[in-house]
Amino acid sequence: MTPDGPTWPGGSTPLEAAVLAGRWIRSAAVDEPARILSGTTRWESAGRVWRGNPDPGGQSAAAGPSHSLYAGSAGIVLFFLELAAATGDGSYLDDAGAGARHLASMAMERSVSVSGHDLTLYHGLAGIAFALAEAGWVTGEERFEAASRAAVDRIVRGVRSFRGGPGWTGDPAQSGDGGIVLALLHAAGIHGVSAYEEVAIEAAARIAELVVPGHRFGEEGCAGLPADAVTPGFLSGTAGTAFLMARLYGVTGRPVFLQAARRGAEFVRAVSTVSERCALVPHHVPHGRALHYLGFCSGSAGVARMFYELYRVTGDQGDLDWVERMAGGIVQSGAPYRQSPGYWNVSCQCCGGAGLLELFTGLWTATGREAYLAFARDVAGHLIDRATGHDGAGYRWYQAYRRLRPWEVTADTGYMVGAAGIGSALLHLHAAEAPGETARLVLLPDNPFPAIALPASRA
Repeated sequence: MTPDGPTWPGGSTPLEAAVLAGRWIRSAAVDEPARILSGTTRWESAGRVWRGNPDPGGQSAAAGPSHSLYAGSAGIVLFFLELAAATGDGSYLDDAGAGARHLASMAMERSVSVSGHDLTLYHGLAGIAFALAEAGWVTGEERFEAASRAAVDRIVRGVRSFRGGPGWTGDPAQSGDGGIVLALLHAAGIHGVSAYEEVAIEAAARIAELVVPGHRFGEEGCAGLPADAVTPGFLSGTAGTAFLMARLYGVTGRPVFLQAARRGAEFVRAVSTVSERCALVPHHVPHGRALHYLGFCSGSAGVARMFYELYRVTGDQGDLDWVERMAGGIVQSGAPYRQSPGYWNVSCQCCGGAGLLELFTGLWTATGREAYLAFARDVAGHLIDRATGHDGAGYRWYQAYRRLRPWEVTADTGYMVGAAGIGSALLHLHAAEAPGETARLVLLPDNPFPAIALPASRA
């Protein structure tokens, strides 16, 4: 530390590191052919996409569709929106707008198949709708807002009947119907369409009737697990669905949603490993009790979000206690410096250091506890130190994205899997330390922590 704040590896602050991540992502841009803007004689680019890894001979993890929030254009658009706000550099809005034009054309063209009609938040149309709504809000471009509404309308029309009520995939997890419901709630607020919320509540009511919301077994819920395995984690497990139920309780005040959230939370508590003030959640039970992921997707950083959402909507100190236990388990593990079977050579938002950074930055904004900010700084410093940038092309993070294939070392531009999400996490820490310097943060619908408080003149 210096009298002016922390020192950072290589002299790069979180903001500077995010700018360097943006430089590398820019080198991956592929512009579509220009076309005449409808009703005018003016030419414009039809849009922009970004390659997964632009390095010569570089490999990406190929973790999702090229348009998705998880690994593609939708997530990168969000990153550039935040980078423009953090730096005041309008050229990043041009990047975001070019990507949003591509997404808008996908959303408006009914004949185009989005990932085989994938409607989910992280890999499909709901994520595109979210990114377009945010782009429209920031840029004031009505076509982005119109395309977002068109995408949400397609989602609403795509609802199907399941036993107990409506849905889309039949999967209650965040990776399935849960994420779609969260996207609909966001769309209802940002577009002012109450019908979106009504559909979301109706679909959530079906999920609330499950004995333990989020339970899916083996191949049905997570490929590669034993047939009787259950995952208590966030993205594809019980904790994420309990988060959804808590969010619906906050929206509606209906006891049925709180009761469902409590059933999910109780299951997570029952299977967790607890030591004094620390807790770790197993990747799956009954077989994987000793495998403790730390990240967002299946580990403590995601599960802590569920407990914080319960605390946010109920004020129950017992829920906050479990948030602190999850955070304590991460700190006690030795992360970010010590690797383990559940925290390996990985830096991304999904299962690596950026997911931890999001959690501890969020905890700092929610509680003001210096210990959380100090740990967030440690994680950020470690991420910056791990970045590859010696060639001047910008920062990227080479990692073993798939735990079971440690020999596959790749780098990606995308949000949950690569540089865009790591850059956004660094921007969130920058905002937490200097809130007056940031115009707007973009928090995903499953992030329960408060955005950084801003002066009224800048908000």
